[in-house]
Amino acid sequence: MLRDITLGQYYQADSLLHRLDCRVKLVGTLLFIISLFVVDNFPGYALAAVFLAVCIRLSKVPFRFMVKGMKAIVFLMLFAVVFNLFLTPGTPVVEFWKLKITREGIEMAVKMAVRLTMLIIGSSLMTLTTTPNLLTDGLESLLNPLKKLKVPVHEVAMMMSIALRFIPILLEETDKIMKAQIARGADFESGSLIRRAKAMVPLLVPLFIAAFRRANDLAMAMEARCYRGGEGRTKMKPLVYGKRDFVAYGVLASYLAAAVVIGRVLPI
Repeated sequence: MLRDITLGQYYQADSLLHRLDCRVKLVGTLLFIISLFVVDNFPGYALAAVFLAVCIRLSKVPFRFMVKGMKAIVFLMLFAVVFNLFLTPGTPVVEFWKLKITREGIEMAVKMAVRLTMLIIGSSLMTLTTTPNLLTDGLESLLNPLKKLKVPVHEVAMMMSIALRFIPILLEETDKIMKAQIARGADFESGSLIRRAKAMVPLLVPLFIAAFRRANDLAMAMEARCYRGGEGRTKMKPLVYGKRDFVAYGVLASYLAAAVVIGRVLPI
């Protein structure tokens, strides 16, 4: 399951989405997430699903590769669905003991599942089509106005990029530790949920040690290269918008406007 997490990974391909400016993809991801919480009816979610499907098609990233990343959030999704299913007041559909499932609860649970699914796939699409270096440059460029408020924009962007880059590294490290523990007789699969949770405890110590070791190596490498933050730094490849980037901004604006109209204004 750990190898199935796609968030933070980069998929090499020659596609329209890969060639777009990283700032367009960051803004587009943010607008897509906003649209998921703006719409409140199924036609709005259908529009979001069509838009996401077109983006996946343009990215040339295999859909199966994206969907396998959903396995890691199945428990979170089930928790959210069950929470909304039983705790949303409304017209009862099924009642047993002190619990009841309402029509409004079913509708809310379905909407929440759809939102989480498209949110994870949409966020993964950004990282799959953008390298960590470009993500750093794009975040720094978009947050640049905050420098007037004395916000260390470069450092914030660097930390976020390193955090994204460390996700697949730590997952790979966890997978290696688990295989080493299984070879020594550890059992992570059988037993109750509490027993399996307790079996994961021996993973934490070596995982934290490995994480701190990698962080220390990274800090030493940055020091050896005379890294001193963003003050006075220049870009080897400065970000420049092209025609397709402005077209993409227009498409994003049109999509958000359509999502607001279909998802909120129209009485569907």
